[in-house]
Amino acid sequence: MKKRVFVTIGLGSLFILGACSSTTTQDTSHETHVTSSEVATTTESSETSVSSDEMMHEHHESGEIPAGMKDAENPKYPVGTQVTLTATHMPGMENGQATVVGAYDTTIYAVSYTPTDGGAEVKNHKWVVQEELQDPNQEVVAGDTVALEADHMTGMKGATATVDEAIQGTVYVVDYQPADGGEMVMNHMWVTEDEMTATE
Repeated sequence: MKKRVFVTIGLGSLFILGACSSTTTQDTSHETHVTSSEVATTTESSETSVSSDEMMHEHHESGEIPAGMKDAENPKYPVGTQVTLTATHMPGMENGQATVVGAYDTTIYAVSYTPTDGGAEVKNHKWVVQEELQDPNQEVVAGDTVALEADHMTGMKGATATVDEAIQGTVYVVDYQPADGGEMVMNHMWVTEDEMTATE
C-alpha cells in the first residue's frame, strides 16, 4: 500500500514539473509579411536584452511606405538596380540577391527599445526612418529618446526608444531572395547604401 501511494505522488510531481516547462510562441500573423523561414521563439524575460540580429526572426513588413517620404533625387542604387546584400537584419539576408524597389532621402536611425508587449529589450535595431517617429518633425541626434510609430517587429509600435545612431542619407526598400533558400521577401524596409553592392 505504501509503495502504491509513493508511485502516485511521484507521477503527480512529474505532471506538475512537465506543466511548468511548457512554452508558448508568439502569434505574428497580424496583417504583416512573415516568411516561412522566420520561426518565432520565446523570449526568456523582459529584464534581458537582445541585439537586433538576435531578434531578426520576428521581423515583419507592413508593405506600406510611411507618409511624407521623399524619393531620393540621385540614389547610388536607382529603382530596378540588382544588388547583393551585406546586411544581416534577417535570416539569409547576407549575400541575398535583391532588386531595389524604392529609394528615399531621409534621416535613418538605429534604436534600442523595450517592446510594448513586455518582450526583451531590443538593442541597436536597424533601421527606423524619420517618418516612422510618432513626431516626424522632431530633430533627433544620438542619445535622444523618441516614440516609435514603426511596426517592423512585434511590440515596436508605440515603444519608447533611445537613438543609438543617426545618419542623413538614402535608405532603400528591396525585394530579395534569401541566400539560405528561404521564400522571397518583398518590400523589406530598410537597407542603407553600405549594406549592399551592385551585382556584376
